[in-house]
Amino acid sequence: MQEKNRTLGEFIIENQEDFQYSSGELSRIFNSIKLASKVVSYKVNKAGLVDIVGAVGAKNIQGEDQQKLDVYANEIFIQTLTNREIVCGIASEENDDFITIKGKDNGNNNKYVILIDPLDGSSNIDVNVSVGTIFSVYRRISPVGNPVQLEDFLQPGTAQVAAGYVIYGTSTMLVYTTGQGVNGFTLNPAIGTFYLSHPKMKCPKDGLIYSVNEGNYIHFPQGVKDYIKYCQQEEEDRPYSSRYIGSLASDIHRNLIKGGVYLYPTSCKAVKGKLRLLYECNPMAFIIEQAGGKASDGVNRVLEIIPTSLHERTAFFSGSYNMVEKIEDCIHKAYLAARV
Repeated sequence: MQEKNRTLGEFIIENQEDFQYSSGELSRIFNSIKLASKVVSYKVNKAGLVDIVGAVGAKNIQGEDQQKLDVYANEIFIQTLTNREIVCGIASEENDDFITIKGKDNGNNNKYVILIDPLDGSSNIDVNVSVGTIFSVYRRISPVGNPVQLEDFLQPGTAQVAAGYVIYGTSTMLVYTTGQGVNGFTLNPAIGTFYLSHPKMKCPKDGLIYSVNEGNYIHFPQGVKDYIKYCQQEEEDRPYSSRYIGSLASDIHRNLIKGGVYLYPTSCKAVKGKLRLLYECNPMAFIIEQAGGKASDGVNRVLEIIPTSLHERTAFFSGSYNMVEKIEDCIHKAYLAARV
């Protein structure tokens, strides 16, 4: 079978051994994710034709205005994963607390939990810009058969057994890793099947794109300002191009393919950063590292951060390895200069 003719289901079955400890869970988890993503993709493509655009008038746990599609996508993913009873717990960016999935005798013998950002970049949906879904899978650490515990979700990113994202754009694409490289699958909407379109994805070591909301420049730490100035300097390989979509999945996806770096630093307005460690940064860091890139909070490897709460935030720099190294260097030099 030619590599690019393989469906997502066929690919997962062929690579089942990559999912440590699994006895079929990988296929079942991904079957649920791809089903929910196809439903969300269908709704996203109808935006503007039906009443699913705009805010619902409520705020989520993050204090952000919830969009109608935020609520819809959240319900679809939770319902799909819950009905199939393939995980013992779900944590969503849109919910205050994690969801315990009970099986027989009010226990649950499933071994995995999933964390999810159901609709990343949803504020872009009104203007027909790509949005996405980000997910992360962990093996539970509490005893199997008992209700899931908070500790099952508060694991470092190094403990992830799978992570991925779905982009709803000109085409719908699912990208994932189980720690054995990164592969991308594109949905054929005519038959509802994901096909392998981007095998063995690799992030270039260097790139010519930097992605950051420069409107917040004045609020950034000095080291980040220094890096942005570096990107803008007239040199043989610079200035770099500034490209910022405002949807993490989309920005990361572009830089993963073309080479580039994504920056979301701390600021005077967000002293701990804005992106969520568990729902956004860890899964994206896992993917980027598996593709040969690097992910950092400016000082530390993102995947080694020990989380203390479900909705913890962090600074995030991710993309081409050498570009993230340069950011860390700028931050370190600014730190040393401030101590003099």
